[in-house]
Amino acid sequence: MKIAGFRLGIYVFKDAEIVDFAAPYGVFSVARRFDPELDAFLVADAMRPVQAQAGFTVMPNYSFTDRPAMDAFLIPGGFGTRQEMHNRSLHEFVRSLPNTCLLTSVCTGSWIYGKLGLLDGLPATNRKEPDRAEANPPGKVPIDRLKEIAPACVISRARVVDAGRIVTAGGIASGMEMGFHLLRRAGYDEAFITEVARVMEYTLAYETYRDDIEYAK
Repeated sequence: MKIAGFRLGIYVFKDAEIVDFAAPYGVFSVARRFDPELDAFLVADAMRPVQAQAGFTVMPNYSFTDRPAMDAFLIPGGFGTRQEMHNRSLHEFVRSLPNTCLLTSVCTGSWIYGKLGLLDGLPATNRKEPDRAEANPPGKVPIDRLKEIAPACVISRARVVDAGRIVTAGGIASGMEMGFHLLRRAGYDEAFITEVARVMEYTLAYETYRDDIEYAK
């Protein structure tokens, strides 16, 4: 059953990974050509410009205090997640969201849910390829650090892991697959999603990753 007017709120913060939040936003942007009721927007802890990685600056549409209505909330990854794990305002905002709101993440964004204890007993994923700093001691591959942050989480290496309310995606570019999967969770059929992928000239990649999804039992 399709959820009319599905709204995706994407959290932006200092040193967020650009592709992590731009990819799912881009999927929804293209999907809106076929269904204008779809919506995606940026949420930050305050209504001021946010500098993501590499100096890329965005202006959020809402702050936490605005409490925008949404069907899914997405936390991207990036170097800034190391600070966001300790951001009490973010933690309170996540906990305030209604149970009907999906909690989603791309890349190291799942660290936040792990820190909050929301991944205990559930499968989840994270980035599997380290950068140079993470590949050498005392660094740690992000998916291994997720296990350290959330020991009770069942670590998965799938591209997307759907554990019901919580949906996590793997590495940086997996935000594309998260965007497509959220359309699926919103009730759109395969023909709709395939057409969005075609328009984005992403057909081959979509077909490659389409079934790389783990569902919680």
